[in-house]
Amino acid sequence: MHFDLIDLRLFQHTLECGNITAGAGRSHLSLAAASARIRAMEASLGIPLLERNRRGVQPTAAGQALLQHARLITQQVERLQFDLSQYAQGQQGQVRLLCNTAALTEYLPELLAGYLAANPGVSVDVQELPSLRIVQSITQGMADLGIVSTAAPSAHLQTRPFREDPLVLVTPQRHPLANEVAPSFIDSLAHGYVGLGAGSALALYLEEQALREGRRMRVRVRAEGFDGVIRMVAGGAGVGIVPLAAVKRWQGVLPLHWVALTEPWANRQLLVCARDFAALPGYAAGLVTTLTH
Repeated sequence: MHFDLIDLRLFQHTLECGNITAGAGRSHLSLAAASARIRAMEASLGIPLLERNRRGVQPTAAGQALLQHARLITQQVERLQFDLSQYAQGQQGQVRLLCNTAALTEYLPELLAGYLAANPGVSVDVQELPSLRIVQSITQGMADLGIVSTAAPSAHLQTRPFREDPLVLVTPQRHPLANEVAPSFIDSLAHGYVGLGAGSALALYLEEQALREGRRMRVRVRAEGFDGVIRMVAGGAGVGIVPLAAVKRWQGVLPLHWVALTEPWANRQLLVCARDFAALPGYAAGLVTTLTH
């Protein structure tokens, strides 16, 4: 078996992208060179590593095992490179951070700005995903850190508290639900919604909660970001669900009514998670400190 780091990174990139062409591009290789390297890996082992079809590639059982080891090896190499650099001359590295909609829009901008200003040699690759997918990605070693809600099962990961993040129902002041003492999420489904973009983590999460009740959300219009949702709701376009932190910014400015949702899943907390905080490189550990203090 003769693999080098280029082989392992190519194999990892290919499966993360879903096809050899994209994996080759991400690895800065030609398609011919990438295909030859993967064939050589399979020939060296004597077993197929990829299942190829018209939609791309999927790992075989052996390929999945190799992928897990490839991720661990490339992470260790990156940490070796960091540890051998002169810390006093400035940290160099990249942190991959996965987070849900609320963390990305409500809490992270100022925190990340402060961290990046203090660490000019570090970059942060931020991606928005639903909490459940974040947990899966961290478990598989596809990112360094995640910020998830307590609604996602994460007991097998290490976690630290980040923020309290309850979800609230916002309505125009003269909306029928504004007269009810404690309207539930189910009650709100009888009314038209102002929703977030269809691909946002919170939009997907809310639609999943509705489907669990055998219902569907009736989204009349979608807005970019919580501020857009709140402004449209205040203008009478429908009702919406946003984090309490978002609606507080507009309280007293727009004609709004809001009430905390009664469902347990809405009274959520946000957690910073990792497979092993102690194993993170110094620059990633520094970001954890920034997020949790």
